[in-house]
Amino acid sequence: MRIVLRALVIVVLICCAVGQTVEGASTVSKAISKLKWRSWSIGIYTGDSPFTLKPASGVKNPVITASSITGVKAGFVADPFMIRVDSTWYMFFEVKNKKTNQGDIGLAVSSDGLKWKFQEIVLDEVFHLSFPHVFEWEGQFYMVPESRQAKSVRLYKAEKFPTRWTYVCELVPGDFVDPCIFHHDGRWWLFVGANPHYNNELRLFYAESLTGHWVEHPMSPIIKNDPMRARPAGRIIFWNGRMYRVAQSDKPFYGSQVRMFEITKLTTTEYREVEIPSSPVLKGSGKGWNARGMHTLDAHEVAPDRWIACVDGCP
Repeated sequence: MRIVLRALVIVVLICCAVGQTVEGASTVSKAISKLKWRSWSIGIYTGDSPFTLKPASGVKNPVITASSITGVKAGFVADPFMIRVDSTWYMFFEVKNKKTNQGDIGLAVSSDGLKWKFQEIVLDEVFHLSFPHVFEWEGQFYMVPESRQAKSVRLYKAEKFPTRWTYVCELVPGDFVDPCIFHHDGRWWLFVGANPHYNNELRLFYAESLTGHWVEHPMSPIIKNDPMRARPAGRIIFWNGRMYRVAQSDKPFYGSQVRMFEITKLTTTEYREVEIPSSPVLKGSGKGWNARGMHTLDAHEVAPDRWIACVDGCP
């Protein structure tokens, strides 16, 4: 990536030296910006609530970058989800494979949630994978990654956690991104981003069992024509008896910030949400590894008034 950036900078200088047009130099400059925008990496935030997350003290973010990956040449890492089992944290995330130009699912481990070590690629399909929503249910571990290229939302189960995953079934067919699955009030619920070329539509499904028949909610799409809050940004947060949904904001540009909404009504016939006062809860810092934007948040309560989250950002 650095070599390519240097090469493009040299091209800009040559254009100026030989009197090329401003438009030509501007085109190359935009190409440099685009390359930087693809350099996603992963960091760790902490706070006393999911509303007040900040860079973790004593942690040098980002904790995982493309250079952390072994076994494949990675273009970037993004879309982190983590889960704690006994005393160990496991993080699953997208690894952009330069050779295949598609996403694979990588694994990193940590004893404290702060210092991470990449292990291996744990899920690789013939189609692109990302956004590996991992969760535990009745003593078993499951994953619902984005599998848009397969034209379906797919459920995987750990045959041997955390490294061996087996396809179980299709949950819903369709061209969907960033599936967000959760259990509430005796049912399973599934948010999916629709209309992915515009990221402006959110659809909702529910089922009586995880592998059962999924039904689209009568109010779905529950968000239309709104790229500011439609696309999911991470798992549903349960806190103090309330539920919160995190969403990517794609304005003024893709992945610029993460907004948070309290789900105030969720039944098989109704849905309502309201944005929390402190939203957005994540946004670009203006410098460094997450200067331009952030678009994934997976927050976990580890003790009273103590939260830890994995996030991603782009310079």
